[in-house]
Amino acid sequence: MQDLPFEAPRRFMGLDDRSARFEDARAVILPIPYESTTSWGGGTRRGPDAILDASRYIELYDEAFDDEPWTMGIHTLPSLELTREGSTAAMEALERHYGRFLDQIGSRFPVALGGEHSISAPLIRATAQRTEGRLSVLQLDAHADLRDGYEGAPWSHASFAYRTLDVADFVQVGLRAVSPEEVEVIRNHAVTPIWAYRMWEDDRWMDEALEALGERVYITFDVDYFDPSLMPSTGTPEPGGGDWYRTLRFLQRVFEAREVVGLDVVELAPTPGLHAPDFLVAKLVYKLLGFHARSR
Repeated sequence: MQDLPFEAPRRFMGLDDRSARFEDARAVILPIPYESTTSWGGGTRRGPDAILDASRYIELYDEAFDDEPWTMGIHTLPSLELTREGSTAAMEALERHYGRFLDQIGSRFPVALGGEHSISAPLIRATAQRTEGRLSVLQLDAHADLRDGYEGAPWSHASFAYRTLDVADFVQVGLRAVSPEEVEVIRNHAVTPIWAYRMWEDDRWMDEALEALGERVYITFDVDYFDPSLMPSTGTPEPGGGDWYRTLRFLQRVFEAREVVGLDVVELAPTPGLHAPDFLVAKLVYKLLGFHARSR
């Protein structure tokens, strides 16, 4: 892994040398602290470090699994730094670097920590190139991110999904803030929306989402999916979002029913002095790794 442009590392869960060895790992964490096109609140560049720092205080034992998911082996790479001078150049570079990263980690499970949501487009494109059959993307998000560019940036955080419609089908869960042009894109492309207001009536939306997903799934999790009462530390919080246990129940079903080939968690913008959101995202990543460890 030495030839990728990384800097000094932090380790997820604060694991020691032996527990975090690349050779023994089933999962690899890649922090990508990129921020260039945020349109309101900023700070996502600090998200990966906040997640890694908070993860050091998570209990290794998970009561729901009656197990310690870290024993799967979790290796954390140093941060991948990208140019911020022009989103197009940065995203093209990220797709190249991430493709090389996937080739080098082999069968290990890739987890990227953002950074703004624009990073997901290159990650999805590189993953689709290496996935047999059509890739499905499960997007948990308040926003559809289906604009054909935003504020002059074709690779904006508000456009990542639009930039990948040619290589993947989408199931978007938790939507509650979209533009008319995005609604038209949803109607005319392979996009299945699960509107947030429906999620509080009953759990039938989970079956609908699962049925729409293909065999191989990439998960992109924008933390503004959660209600702001749980997740205030994000650039564009929207009321009426997801809760903790229902979300975990759904994601566990996804890992059990489909082959999840990779994931990213993005858009944490840490608030100084408010640590609960950082801890929530770190715990979410640990839960997702636990689902992967127990999957087929």
